[in-house]
Amino acid sequence: MVSPTSQRTSMSHSLSEDKTCSLSSLSQRPVDLAQRSGNLMAQASPPEMSQEFSNSRASPEHRTRIPAQDHDDNMDKLAKMLGDALNATSELFYSNTSSNTPKPSPHKRDLSDGNISYRAATAMLASTNTNTTPTVSRPYVAAVAGIPSNPPTSSPFYTGLNGVNLEMDQKLVQMLWMSIVAAVLVVFAVRLAQLFVSYIRNIHCMTTERPSQQNYFSVDRSRLWAWLKKHLIYAPLGKKRHNRELQLSGAVNYGTLPSRVHTLILVLYAATNIVYCLILDWHNPQKGALYAELRGRSGILATVNLIPLVVLAQRNNIAIPILRVSFDTFNLFHRWIGRLVAVLSLIHFFAWLAAYKLAKGDQATIRIFKNAPFLDYGLLGLVAIVILPLHSLSPIRHAFYETFLHLHQSLAFLSLLGIYVHLDIMHLPAYPSILTAVLLFLGERVFRIGRLVYLNYSRTGGMTTAFVEALPGEACRVTFQLPRQITIRPGSHVYAYLPCVSLWMSHPFSVAWTNGESEPPIAGHDLLPQRPSTPNSLERQSVMNLVKQAPTSVSLVMVARTGMTKQLYDKARAAPDGQLKLRGFLEGPYAGHDSLVSYGTVVMFAGGGGITHHLIQIRHLLAGARAQTVATRRIVLVWSIRDVECMEWVKPWMNEILHMEGRREVLMIRVHVSKPTRRIDQSKSKSKTTMQIIQGRCDPGAVLDEILPNRIGATMVSVCGPGALADEVRAAVRSRIRLGNLELNEESFTW
Repeated sequence: MVSPTSQRTSMSHSLSEDKTCSLSSLSQRPVDLAQRSGNLMAQASPPEMSQEFSNSRASPEHRTRIPAQDHDDNMDKLAKMLGDALNATSELFYSNTSSNTPKPSPHKRDLSDGNISYRAATAMLASTNTNTTPTVSRPYVAAVAGIPSNPPTSSPFYTGLNGVNLEMDQKLVQMLWMSIVAAVLVVFAVRLAQLFVSYIRNIHCMTTERPSQQNYFSVDRSRLWAWLKKHLIYAPLGKKRHNRELQLSGAVNYGTLPSRVHTLILVLYAATNIVYCLILDWHNPQKGALYAELRGRSGILATVNLIPLVVLAQRNNIAIPILRVSFDTFNLFHRWIGRLVAVLSLIHFFAWLAAYKLAKGDQATIRIFKNAPFLDYGLLGLVAIVILPLHSLSPIRHAFYETFLHLHQSLAFLSLLGIYVHLDIMHLPAYPSILTAVLLFLGERVFRIGRLVYLNYSRTGGMTTAFVEALPGEACRVTFQLPRQITIRPGSHVYAYLPCVSLWMSHPFSVAWTNGESEPPIAGHDLLPQRPSTPNSLERQSVMNLVKQAPTSVSLVMVARTGMTKQLYDKARAAPDGQLKLRGFLEGPYAGHDSLVSYGTVVMFAGGGGITHHLIQIRHLLAGARAQTVATRRIVLVWSIRDVECMEWVKPWMNEILHMEGRREVLMIRVHVSKPTRRIDQSKSKSKTTMQIIQGRCDPGAVLDEILPNRIGATMVSVCGPGALADEVRAAVRSRIRLGNLELNEESFTW
């Protein structure tokens, strides 16, 4: 009988000899290895171990008489297989380890070092109903590699995906996307219904001779739709204030309030994300696991929300023409979703920090970020994401707009870069989301540059040139001569670049005028009255054809405020004759999807430079009314200005409108002068059918009370101007929504 001590010595000696065997000798002598392993089994199988197996199973007599006798024989064979597998695995591992790799420390549970006896390993295997199907022994591999044998439970919850509920994360992300798609489909369905109604109304009314033929459309036939417009769609958040800025002083304002429908959408979306973060396994006894689940949930939600965040900030957004939603509305959603992403990112960080502190205790240190690119880039993205909404607050944004824009774009790039590398290093499940956001961000920038080059450069026409003229009332009339011909729809706006004033910065302006038709009122049909051809008429026709083929010129009115507009005005006023010729560029046109052609009555309110939004629309509607391609039969323009000299801003274009054929029967203009420098003699104003100049502020409610009783068909009320005027018009429309079929269109640039 071999003593236990000499038995362990023999087994250790045999294992030590086997460890020196190279991988090549192992592959060349498989038979010898099996024989040596068999000898090891014989040496390490004393009678007492056999007795342990026999006592826990059947007696030797039973093993020779019943089929179950093979059980212990199988266990002996399995023990032999285990010995072979352990030794072979040990040799394979150490033979493939480079010479500079340190050997496992004594505390590691390496079977080949004798820390776990063969007797104990065999006894544990024999005492369990272990499946003997050959499988990869992951706990053993982990033990040899020097890592814990059960990573999901023993690894710290602040590393990798330990404790993260990936299955639930994916389900909630899918639910979030489904809610976004559902909201988009609802808006799309509403827009389709509105377009269909507008099309039918225009087809029916555009050839009517008498105003009474549009009476059917003068009343809203749906009580529900009228109620929704008054209490939800057109309603401000509170009683009246919406676009009027919240001001602490004349120089500091806190931005505007969202409308009621916008607030409802934003609250539901934010609440959905917060609720998804709270769907955790609260019954888990391990706090670290709870922190890990919250870390994973908030992280993937923050990353997924980057996609709509990037899309909503893009000028070249395909959703704008499809959904007929203004960029101003998308910009509002962009700001609030950006704040939501910042909150989710902070939750992600503090959940990781709590798990790290819980695992390390007093050993937790900031040095964990040293030489850790995964953590460093994540911290870079977090800092940029958090700074973005802080520096985007309205007082900072309005006081230092150009500085804000530079910093905002730089931080946006850094945040995407940091998050991208953070997720790419570990190949985390949120990587496709950040990749999509980055591609959308870069793709839109490339498309914008390509569009800018195409619009402002051509081989035959050269490059765009800007002509600047200083005007009374501290404004400039800027005309961009493009090198090519383009079509600009009514109600469009562009972004103007003037490098000599603001380098590469761009600013949005409504298109005040173009040298050609903004949109053909009737395809293949000239709007000039058909008369017998004469030499003079043929000459005029050829001149008009040349104008139609000429490159497009786009005129804007830039009222001097601060920054670029103020610098441009001062520079133009200091120039000889108050005129400048500069190198400039245009980007656009954008928007122009709000069509007014199906409304019999159109009322336009403008404040200051907001008149530029309406001029091309008036020209288009007058031309269409004469050609009987639109339903519009009455247009009322109400313009509020500080002084009469502001009328010089649009004088040449207004003269063209006043000389259009059929204008007297359709258009009426009312100019309200709030702060005239000299008394206005209203008796010298032109007739009521042409233009009225009225001293005093405009009362939108009184104007509508005068127009609505004599309205023709459906009525559109459009407003472009300061926030206070827009809020007054909105309140007047809402209070009279049941008096007729009233619609409201508001054009604004809130930044």
